[in-house]
Amino acid sequence: MTARLLRALVLMAAWWAVFAAVPRPALAADAIEVSSARLEPAASGDAWLLAAEFTIPLPGQLEEAVNRGVPLYFVVEFELVRPRWYWWDEKTAQESQTYRLAYHALTRQYRVTLNGFQQSYATLADALAAMSRVRWTVIDAARVSAGSGYEAQVRMRLDVSMLPKPFQVTAITNRDWNLQAEWKRFKFNP
Repeated sequence: MTARLLRALVLMAAWWAVFAAVPRPALAADAIEVSSARLEPAASGDAWLLAAEFTIPLPGQLEEAVNRGVPLYFVVEFELVRPRWYWWDEKTAQESQTYRLAYHALTRQYRVTLNGFQQSYATLADALAAMSRVRWTVIDAARVSAGSGYEAQVRMRLDVSMLPKPFQVTAITNRDWNLQAEWKRFKFNP
C-alpha cells in the first residue's frame, strides 16, 4: 500500500512539473484588448489611416522589469485582405510598428519610442495611454478598389524576441510575459 501511494505521488509530482511549465494563454484581465479599430481616409485623400485603441494591462512582473530598466517592445500588426471566391485571398497590405517602452532612472521618466521619435512621460500609466492610441498610414489609396469588400485585422503583442536572453527563457514558461491581443477583424469598404 505504501509503495503504491509513493508511486502515485511521484507520478502526480512528475505530471505537475510537466504541465505547470506549459505556457497558458493570458487571462482576459491580463490580455491586451483591441477596444476599437477602423480605417479612415487621410486628409490628403491619397492614403488610408488605421485608427485603433488598445487596452494594455501590464502585469506586476512586467511593470517591475520596466522599472528596473528592461525595455519592452510592443508590436502592432495590421493586415488587409481582399477575399476572392475563385482563388486564394489577395493580401493587399501587411504592416507593423514597434513601440519601445523604457524607464530612464536618471530623469525618472518613462520613454516611448516609435520610428526613432521619443516621447517622455512622468508615469507608466501615461506612457501606456500614449501607446494605446494608434494612428498611422497603412495603405495607399491606389492599392484598394472602390466598391470592393476587404477584411482587415489588427492586434498588439509584446515581442519577447527583443527581450534580453534571460527574460526570453522566463517568457517561455510564464504567461505574464506572453502578453498579446487576439486579432480584431473588421470589414472595410473603400
